[in-house]
Amino acid sequence: MQDFLDRVLGDSVTPQPPLDERAALAAVALAAVLVLWRPAWRRTRHLVTIAHEGGHGVAALLAGRRLSGIRLHRDTSGLTVSRGRPTGPGMVVTALAGYVAPSVLGLVAAFMVSRGYAVGALWVALALLALLLLQIRNFFGLWAVLVAGSGVFAVSWWAPAPLQVAVATAATAFLLLAAPRPVLELQAQRRAGRAPHSDADMLARLTPLPGGFWVAVFLVVTGAAALGGGALLWQAAS
Repeated sequence: MQDFLDRVLGDSVTPQPPLDERAALAAVALAAVLVLWRPAWRRTRHLVTIAHEGGHGVAALLAGRRLSGIRLHRDTSGLTVSRGRPTGPGMVVTALAGYVAPSVLGLVAAFMVSRGYAVGALWVALALLALLLLQIRNFFGLWAVLVAGSGVFAVSWWAPAPLQVAVATAATAFLLLAAPRPVLELQAQRRAGRAPHSDADMLARLTPLPGGFWVAVFLVVTGAAALGGGALLWQAAS
């Protein structure tokens, strides 16, 4: 175990050279395909759901609520259950965190990758997935998190350094590009009357502001994070 921890710590604090412009563009292009190509999106969207529900869970704990468990479903939906006051700032923070969580993770990862700590970003992602695994309460959720974690571990442990940087860059770009799409899908569902219990509508019930305002907040945050994170990745490759 000590050798494992030494290896993780050493890899995490050792800077890796960034990708050159061509390789960085290829990584971003791959991420864009995974977001924009519908057959791929039906599968990769599970990764966004993992981040989304993890964001709810972390926010609930930070707000002083008791986390009861997280479920991830085959249709890419999810559910995070926490206990505490049904109204108030803690519930607002918990409801707000889901749609912005992938962007926040992507922005943090972009900062780490741009500073040369791509492998460190992978190990941080693996640690977060391990913590999330403890809160999963259904079989599909366990399977989804284990598959994601196994992939991250395999790259972090066995892949050569250039491939690790490429995977970290592509994963970061994916989070940044993917985060706005569920928000747009949410608004389309709201217009069709198919999302009465969405996070935006929950926030509308918790605050004086309408659901459309919260959808706009989600879009502004995810869009700003995509621009900021993209700038960090491009600056590192230039």
